[in-house]
Amino acid sequence: MKVSVIVAVYKDAEALELILHSLSNQTYLNFEVIVAEDGKSEIMKKCIKEAQKKHIFSIIHATQEDKGVRKSVSQNNAIKASSGEYLIFIDGDCILYHNFIENHLALSGTNNIVTGRRVNLGPMYSKNLRDKKITSQWLEKNFLIKYFSIQKDAKSERHSEEGFSIKANGMIHKIMRKLRKKKFPLLGCNMSCYRNAMLELNGFDEGLGNSAMAGDTDLEWRFVGLGYKMLSARYIANIFHLYHARKESEYNRGTCSQMQENQKQNQYICKQGLKSI
Repeated sequence: MKVSVIVAVYKDAEALELILHSLSNQTYLNFEVIVAEDGKSEIMKKCIKEAQKKHIFSIIHATQEDKGVRKSVSQNNAIKASSGEYLIFIDGDCILYHNFIENHLALSGTNNIVTGRRVNLGPMYSKNLRDKKITSQWLEKNFLIKYFSIQKDAKSERHSEEGFSIKANGMIHKIMRKLRKKKFPLLGCNMSCYRNAMLELNGFDEGLGNSAMAGDTDLEWRFVGLGYKMLSARYIANIFHLYHARKESEYNRGTCSQMQENQKQNQYICKQGLKSI
């Protein structure tokens, strides 16, 4: 099965290089990469052209005019440009474990929406990765012995424990699924589904503007409304999230009135998405 890994980026070409390097070490090889750029950066364009020569997997660059935060539009552009039967979505500051794609597929199902978590790195480890003093492969391999150091560096970022790994569908995983009561919400920076599932709900809702809810809260609500099942990939499909200063003013995380209106009307298939309805 061909997989399309969709990476939502904005200007940070340095982080994209780290992501592409982690993709070059994946255990599952039948995939393409769609870089969903929310803008048209010359630096990003140059980075991708160089990467296309370097890596054996296909890299497609989807762009749009930079008119403020329009992540949903850029991700819909990427879906249209993709050719994979299965779609995996990550953000442009998230570096993958070596078995990330393989493990998403291990939990996949035509009715499943797979949602993972992320390890929020602190400034020191993030800088070491960017400066190439360490690799994500090294950090993944040494996560257990470096855990308290990673946790200390992350401080208020939290979620350092999300870097621990268990085998997909193994005994520990099966026990955890039986005992787990807490439901983990969908995270747009680490999720996957069959292409047909995304087509059924008409993709990301561009009508929600720059609300961060368009990529997780709204998406989960619409998937569940159409009968899909949220399946946690916690400790299985892991990613490292690079540290950066928060810019909440640029990306609305507050209450979205349009989403509330859609919920009142049970509008699971968005009117403004992959196509206008």
